[in-house]
Amino acid sequence: MTTTKAQPLARIPNETRILVQAAAEACEDKKGQDTRILELDPVDSGLADFFLITSATNDRQAVAIADEIEMRLKRDHGVLAHSVEGRRQGDWILLDYVDFVAHVFLAERRAFYDIERLRKSARPLTPGEFDEELKAALREKTRTARGKTVEDGPRKKPAAKKASTAEKAKNKAAAAKKAPAKKTAKKKAATK
Repeated sequence: MTTTKAQPLARIPNETRILVQAAAEACEDKKGQDTRILELDPVDSGLADFFLITSATNDRQAVAIADEIEMRLKRDHGVLAHSVEGRRQGDWILLDYVDFVAHVFLAERRAFYDIERLRKSARPLTPGEFDEELKAALREKTRTARGKTVEDGPRKKPAAKKASTAEKAKNKAAAAKKAPAKKTAKKKAATK
């Protein structure tokens, strides 16, 4: 079986990708282990577009990772989790953000449930790979917004034409003729 690197799905907005990346960074900051992002197949996307999965070494670390994800998304992006499950036990904390779901597992629970295996049609990514795809998508969006395509490359500004001395003199003469006309109109208005 050969695997090809699929292009990111165009139907998923970049805002969702930015939120997933921010959650992945929160996991890394709190020392989450083996963090993976699963880009779900459109058939599975009735659940969400992405699963973010990370492991913790103990229940206190799992709660700390979940808290960091919640705090960072609320503070930086103004987004709250739709629901949070499992915080009290701490062995599997699920944060549902509708477009993506973050799973924070204890290592043994993650091995037991093996969500990566259950979602065979999903495309697994590391946070670094995900970040590169996000940057590429944002670059492409910027190019499109500016009216450029990938083939065009950077556009050069057209060279400005220098006005000849004859044109400059003509423009000055026209401006000089218009100036006195304005003054006489002001004098007439003042005399009335």
